[in-house]
Amino acid sequence: MSRMNTAEAVIESLLTHGIDTLFALPGVHNDPLFDAAYKAAGRIRTIHPRHEQTAAYMALGAALVTGRPQAFAVVPGPGILNASAALLLASAMGAPVIALVGQIPSFAIDRGHGHLHEIHDQIGLLRHIVKSGERIRSPAEASRCVALAIETAMSGRTGPVALECAIDVWGQAAEVALTAPLPVAAPCADSDAIAAAAAILAGAKRPLIVVGGGALGAGPEVQAVAELLHAPVSSFRRGRGTIPTAHPLAVSFTEGHALWKTADAVLAIGTRLYWQQSNWGVDDSLPIVRLDIDPDEIGRFRAPACGLLGDAAVTLRALLPALKGHWRRNPELPAVKAAFADRLDRQQPPLAFLQAIRSALPDDGIYVEDVTQVGFASRLAFPVPGPRLFLSPGYQDTLGWGYGAALGAAAAAPNRKVVLVCGDGGFMFQAGELATAMHHKLPVVAVVFDDGAFGNVRRIQAQGYGNRSIASDLTNPDFVRFAESFGMAAFKATSPDALEHALRTAFALNAPALVHVPVGEMPSPWDMILLPRVRGTEGRPALP
Repeated sequence: MSRMNTAEAVIESLLTHGIDTLFALPGVHNDPLFDAAYKAAGRIRTIHPRHEQTAAYMALGAALVTGRPQAFAVVPGPGILNASAALLLASAMGAPVIALVGQIPSFAIDRGHGHLHEIHDQIGLLRHIVKSGERIRSPAEASRCVALAIETAMSGRTGPVALECAIDVWGQAAEVALTAPLPVAAPCADSDAIAAAAAILAGAKRPLIVVGGGALGAGPEVQAVAELLHAPVSSFRRGRGTIPTAHPLAVSFTEGHALWKTADAVLAIGTRLYWQQSNWGVDDSLPIVRLDIDPDEIGRFRAPACGLLGDAAVTLRALLPALKGHWRRNPELPAVKAAFADRLDRQQPPLAFLQAIRSALPDDGIYVEDVTQVGFASRLAFPVPGPRLFLSPGYQDTLGWGYGAALGAAAAAPNRKVVLVCGDGGFMFQAGELATAMHHKLPVVAVVFDDGAFGNVRRIQAQGYGNRSIASDLTNPDFVRFAESFGMAAFKATSPDALEHALRTAFALNAPALVHVPVGEMPSPWDMILLPRVRGTEGRPALP
């Protein structure tokens, strides 16, 4: 045991768990925490952005790239509210983000005295968007609070957690015993369920595999099962890269829709299977095997033919010996791929821009897409060599998340190239963080596609509301000069070839950079995403 204050116990506990970076904005409520981080300099680094949202988005980006817990710290009230959208996104994406949140003096919590940054039931508010929210009440319990929070974040379906600490508790000192990391179980589905799943899949002539973010840690196992069954593997957003998209059995979301119509068995791994069950339709002739570590997810929408409750990699390894080789190849796959390639060719210029980015980005480079037209197309068409190389905001689709997430990815993977694709609308949510990139030397290359509007909104207003355009046109800075004002390298590219050249130049600098790409109206990708029902009557249509 060592004598230390609560803040020091928290920092030491983060280090014990392998967390060596704190994304944080200082403030009076957390002064002892920052002093503890200062004393631990050399073992833990503190990266401070210019806004609380970015501190949380950076932790999110780092967690998505590594698959490991990452921490951020902000003041209470407005500080954590500014960060709450990122926590909501982390919850939707199953990202193990640790929020360290200040609090007013312990004697005044929830009494309405009017203290600086006071908010009623702050921990209760946080519990709506995190797996667990707890309060550190003394230095003696601080380390165990951290250990339990991280265990919760990493157990079962991973997700964010929050710890709050009052301003007067941070500095309290006592004899502290640091809690070692608690074990995180990797459960396997039971043998009866595995046998039932194997029987369903072995009897199928046209099996289809659908993967989501819960499969990212099971790439080799997914590929082995797919190759044994000769089953196409469909992914969208979070699941992309589970197996390389260049693999002959990898298919896009749109191709998955075409195969769904005639599939006679589905293996869904770590996915909500929302679009398929809610939009594409299901019927009794399509047995679905759901593999998920979250018991609530397995039965969502409808009961599956077979539920496999367990860790994806562990359970698939147990399933493999129970499967028999599938000599039949799906006869529809070549035609489905050809039809999709033809549809994709009409997505110009987005497709050409994506090809330019792929050509310039190394195979282990990290691609981050914000909510923008080229980003939408990339969910279908951007080649992804492996897991955790394609960061997409999942079903929350939070506009403006991208730059902070990309900065966090660069901080967590310092030897890899990181490119962000965003629109002019989303980029301006965190545009001031160019200062953070320069200050902390985070070499993200931001590609800003500029159509002078919230382009998707403007298209919907034009097509669905008689061109009654409102609140969609934007006034922008000169993006090149804006970036240069921070001392950042900046380029303008008006064609795919020019974009590729600019990216290669920017990557060679190994420094923060921006590429401004002026564009006109982009073609809509939604006819390849909002796809019609192809079987059954269950489910309901969904909006984008």
